[in-house]
Amino acid sequence: MDATEHARHLLYPVPAHRTARIEVVSAVDGAAQVALETPPELTNVIGSLHSSGLITLVDAAGLAAIIAAAEHPEQFDELVPLGAAASLRFTAPARGRLLASCRLSRTARAALRPVLTGEVHRASLSTRTEITDAGGTLVCSGDFDWSVRRST
Repeated sequence: MDATEHARHLLYPVPAHRTARIEVVSAVDGAAQVALETPPELTNVIGSLHSSGLITLVDAAGLAAIIAAAEHPEQFDELVPLGAAASLRFTAPARGRLLASCRLSRTARAALRPVLTGEVHRASLSTRTEITDAGGTLVCSGDFDWSVRRST
């Protein structure tokens, strides 16, 4: 399912995503891309995106991929995805336009599916995101552990 518009609708209200000016590029069939132009107010001492901005990209890409795993938008209603742990690996300065890409693994999809269909109330899963700059250079990769539960 193409959940790009739905992901935009759900991610935009998150204050951290708005602050970083994150844009959902695509969210389709358990894969997502989100992007940003490095905001000057979120740079570090060398002028690249601060680690707080990079983890925000990893969070947003993983969340958009989770949203895109639903077969119907209403499957995501009443779901609460929360981060449980995260790790980042920095490989190059993160400057300019950055693109974060995340595709749910088979294991993550298998864990998420019964929560989406309402068979179980909660699940844990992990996402991996790669962030590249406009030249295609990998600047950061990150893992995010999620706890996803139904609020009702």
